[in-house]
Amino acid sequence: MDNKIGVYICSGCDIDQALDVEELAKVATKECKVPVCKTHPFLCSEEGVQLLKEDQKNEGVNRFMIAACSQRYHEATFDMGEENIVVRAPIREYVAWTQKTKDDSGKFDEDTQLAGEEYIQMYTAKLKKHGVAEPYEQDTSKNLLVIGGGVSGMTAAMEAANAGYSVNLVEKEDHLGGFCLNEHKLIPAHAPFREPEINSVSAAVGAVASNDLITVHASSFVVSISGQPGEFQVKLNSSGEIKEFKSGAIIMATGSQPYDAAKLTELGIQYENVVSSAEFEQMAKSGNIVRKDGTPALNIGFIQCAGSRTPDHLSYCSGTCCMDSLKQAAYIREQNPEAKAHIIYRDMRTPGLYEDFYRSRQNDPGVFLTQGDVVGVNETGDKNISIDVDNTLFGEQVSLEMDLVVLAVGQVPSTLNGESALNLEYRQGPDLPELKYGYPDSHFICFPYETRRTGIYAVGSVRQPMDINDAKLDATGAALKAIQAIELTDQGKTVHPRVGDLTFPEFALSRCTSCKRCTEECPFGVLEEDEKGTPFPNPARCRSCGVCMGSCPVQIISFKDSSPNIFKEMMTSYEMPDEFDEKPRVLIFACENDALPVFDMAAMNRLEINTNVRIIPMRCLGGLNLIYVTDALSYGYDGIMFMGCAFGDDYQCHFVKGSELANTRLTKVQETIGRLNLESERIQQFAISMNDYEKLPKIINDFVEEIEDFGPNPFKGM
Repeated sequence: MDNKIGVYICSGCDIDQALDVEELAKVATKECKVPVCKTHPFLCSEEGVQLLKEDQKNEGVNRFMIAACSQRYHEATFDMGEENIVVRAPIREYVAWTQKTKDDSGKFDEDTQLAGEEYIQMYTAKLKKHGVAEPYEQDTSKNLLVIGGGVSGMTAAMEAANAGYSVNLVEKEDHLGGFCLNEHKLIPAHAPFREPEINSVSAAVGAVASNDLITVHASSFVVSISGQPGEFQVKLNSSGEIKEFKSGAIIMATGSQPYDAAKLTELGIQYENVVSSAEFEQMAKSGNIVRKDGTPALNIGFIQCAGSRTPDHLSYCSGTCCMDSLKQAAYIREQNPEAKAHIIYRDMRTPGLYEDFYRSRQNDPGVFLTQGDVVGVNETGDKNISIDVDNTLFGEQVSLEMDLVVLAVGQVPSTLNGESALNLEYRQGPDLPELKYGYPDSHFICFPYETRRTGIYAVGSVRQPMDINDAKLDATGAALKAIQAIELTDQGKTVHPRVGDLTFPEFALSRCTSCKRCTEECPFGVLEEDEKGTPFPNPARCRSCGVCMGSCPVQIISFKDSSPNIFKEMMTSYEMPDEFDEKPRVLIFACENDALPVFDMAAMNRLEINTNVRIIPMRCLGGLNLIYVTDALSYGYDGIMFMGCAFGDDYQCHFVKGSELANTRLTKVQETIGRLNLESERIQQFAISMNDYEKLPKIINDFVEEIEDFGPNPFKGM
């Protein structure tokens, strides 16, 4: 079927108060040479949508450029079906709501009108190069692989099975249950949250074992995992026997382990009456809370943050130690009402309903809580333990003598044990990339379960420090995400953050130079290489960020709706004002996750944006190819702004490394243009988030003023 373009311009939402809509239509017809162009007062109305559908049916229009509101609005309203393309030009947000409106005499502002006309040209140019997206087809497995048979793994397996999905549950030990199976009691999980609860993990083990949809592989470990979401090829060693099967998604729930208490010599672990919290748990389970010599321990001290929140050991809070010590204090009072518990803490962290559990211990006359810093732990002549505490609430040092001391040690992820639970056959390594402290990397703000390996989800205390109740919630969420991954992959769609996208990278391999930049820079391990070093994709691993496209020096990578060619056509689609017009042009490449919403927020609040800027959306700044800069400068743009997520240790980038890679690339191009006697400040990157919408006008104005001080781009008009 031949392609036929229709341009539809909305005059509602005050668009006609800032723009001469009929003049915009003339630009579309004469400058862009589109065969169909119509205006309507409310395109999003039933009548407006009907107009589009009638042209689709009667005129054969199958390529729609809708100049109206932002693409973040009315996505479903303007869905024209498969094989049809819709491109949105947000003249409401970029122009009508953020530029000067017509004056009292009814005259439209010249610069505002010019902005509207140029956006019509830019987005029509995009539409002409836009291809039809197609789903990626594969033979999808609906089976879920769960690695780790502790509370997190069992919960994930049960939730998936309850949703009707089959599960292979792999556990390296000869039994399920994990660390929590051997605990005496559990922290409260039900109202009124005042007392420890009976350990129910063994009941969960029985429920998993009796579920027909769950196949338990005990005494087993993963030998290798290859492939991609929907068709992961899994190889197990199960009691010496090799088993192979296919899985659609993977949950890694390998848990955590207590920090090595042997390293805590400054807290007295070398003394016989100092034990770790894990050792004390077993004492309580046996009903025998005693000193090394077998005599009852009547005064028991708990030292909180033992190895946590200190640069010498673990710099983070382990999240569970406060609740564990309060629980163990309850054991002491329950087993011997004459015994006393003394908890020495820096900060008592019992969030939410756990506060009731804290208060119940606080109100127990046999439990003493002291805030302060432990500065000394020593053994006395009779093997008691003396604890020196500084910075107390009393403002003076306190010394406590205990029969037994318990060190509330933190937790570290199982990934630090030196063994790989996944053994991925990925070019970028066998394990999940790490963020900090050995925990798997993810977008920790927006996508907590997601890792940098699509379709593989880290849950429970292997993902971050958490207690059993949080681990159950975590596993439930991850099971739902894994199911979503399976179902979207089965439909040939991307998983996240562009959920449901049908565009995947396309490679013109005949021009590939095998430089390997795309395989090295992809944050998600999408690309592998053949024996010649030529990349080949695993499309279902793709997040559609475009980082590979930005990395390619010969521009052989593209998407149906995003490509170097599309960007070039957009930026060169209108006539550039010359140096005598006194109309500088600043190009803004804005990432769709953080920057574009900021423009929408500014528009909603009717904040005026500098009329000299033109905005081109990007999926991610990681898609920045240096050729965009040279093309824009060659065409005459006076400055270029790249707006996107923050990068660094506390990154905000939805695609993890995108903003960081863009910054690295821009550093190189700034050096190049400096050698051409152009000011490197003409090209700058800005970290921006939703909260910055009020600052946006000033950020842009300051940049434009700086550019005006430099004068016009000397390449303008060449």
